[in-house]
Amino acid sequence: MTAADILKDIKNRKFKPIYLLHGEESYYIDLIAEALENTVLSEAERGFNMSIFYGKDTDPVNVLNAAKRFPMMSDYQVILVKEAQDLKFDKIAESFQAYCEKPLQSTILILCHKHGKFDKRKKVYKVIEKTGLVFESATIYENKIPAWIDDFVKSRGYHINPKASQLLAEYLGNDLSKISNEVEKLMLNVPQGQEIGTKEIQDNIGISKEFNVFELQSALGKKDILKANQIINYFEANPKSNPLVLVMGNLYTYFSKILKYHYLQDKSEAARVLGVNPYFVKDYELAARNYSWAKVFDIISILREYDIKSKGVDSTGNTTDGDLMKELVWKIVH
Repeated sequence: MTAADILKDIKNRKFKPIYLLHGEESYYIDLIAEALENTVLSEAERGFNMSIFYGKDTDPVNVLNAAKRFPMMSDYQVILVKEAQDLKFDKIAESFQAYCEKPLQSTILILCHKHGKFDKRKKVYKVIEKTGLVFESATIYENKIPAWIDDFVKSRGYHINPKASQLLAEYLGNDLSKISNEVEKLMLNVPQGQEIGTKEIQDNIGISKEFNVFELQSALGKKDILKANQIINYFEANPKSNPLVLVMGNLYTYFSKILKYHYLQDKSEAARVLGVNPYFVKDYELAARNYSWAKVFDIISILREYDIKSKGVDSTGNTTDGDLMKELVWKIVH
């Protein structure tokens, strides 16, 4: 089941006695747990029937005993275990498995196992799959983030410009919780129905619409040396907002996609293969014309060289990040 399917069932009060929510991406784990926390019990029922445990601070015996209780003046009780990856269930493995095989239907046990997958080799994993619900919240690859932002914004009744969603993705990475928080704040300041563009992002999030990694990529793709140097000078003046490691990582991804474009036999498949909005395909087509496949190979080697230098290897130690970026840009365009 997808997160959307699970949330729909929760809204319709179709509950499972056990929820094992696990994976690298915490956003959907929190979203599902919060939906259960806010839906299963009424405000009046929560005082006697809601128990919240934290893995590091909890004896698993206490969790199991709580799960075996019956609710008071309610159809259900909710047992929410946050940071369940730190709970030492191995201490009571047999007892816990026995409970999972025949869980109380009046108990909703929610296990939030974050920052990694639950060990699928354990017998209890298979048991919970049969008697409850297991949901793995996998990390979303960075090339899928702009589309995720588009869908998230649409679900809130807004529309976002492709350039704006790409800009957010470049700067916020693939931490969905961070992205959703920033976008939620952004939507508070934009009238519903209005398109969110780069100006709104600059005004409300603080990412410059003219001097950012995305615009640097665009300038380099066009071989606009003046614009590229203006952006680098801005980065040098604002190092905390534009760390070299972020710039290097994004440029490596960008030129890797240009190389992929070169080797594409069917250019109509470019958007899908590169993992970009079709709106941006023309930019990669232009960049591929400006940089031969051989030159792109050289650029990727140069990026690796300067990544090492930025970490102090083969460097005098007297070169600033700004100087390294200027050298890098010069070598890319010449």
